[in-house]
Amino acid sequence: MSHSILQDSIPPTLARFAKNKQIPKVIEKNVLEALSYFPELQETHIKFTFKKRIKKSIMQAQPLLGSLIGKKEKRIYKINISALFQLTNTAIPIHQLPDSIMIGWIGHELGHIMDYEQRSTINLIGFGISYVLSNKFVRKAENTADTYAVNNGVGHYIIETKRFILDHADIPQTYKDRIARLYLSPDDIVEQVRELESENL
Repeated sequence: MSHSILQDSIPPTLARFAKNKQIPKVIEKNVLEALSYFPELQETHIKFTFKKRIKKSIMQAQPLLGSLIGKKEKRIYKINISALFQLTNTAIPIHQLPDSIMIGWIGHELGHIMDYEQRSTINLIGFGISYVLSNKFVRKAENTADTYAVNNGVGHYIIETKRFILDHADIPQTYKDRIARLYLSPDDIVEQVRELESENL
């Protein structure tokens, strides 16, 4: 049930991850590359949607509320993506970011969906309420998403994305401070990747 029109440049090895996904064509290749690390989500219905503005975030993964009624297999998730990447004095279209940064960012959001898939409907509703009310809960939720992403092999992309944010001179300091306060640091992710690689030796 993909509504995505695959570009000729997308190899068949990636095209198969478009099943049950709705993806804007301009970011399709990066989204499919990120999805390729999450074969568990191949049957999962996910809509990737551009938004003019997302409060306090660049991307945001959520379940569609109406889809929470009924079987878990019928759930639909959406990943909202800010159409513009806001810098201090200007903004650029999000799809103009380097591929590796986009893959890392999307991979983090897919980590959230991996987390959501393990939760009951009641638990997900409580999750949404707690996320709004508690910074401590936000930190835990974001750490969980990063951990899922690292365990699925996206760790190196996540590190690159976090360093891009924290080291970019033109990204507003308020956003950098929020990322530093609520998310795992690049060094934390490096350590997670090392531990994963040592376990797989």
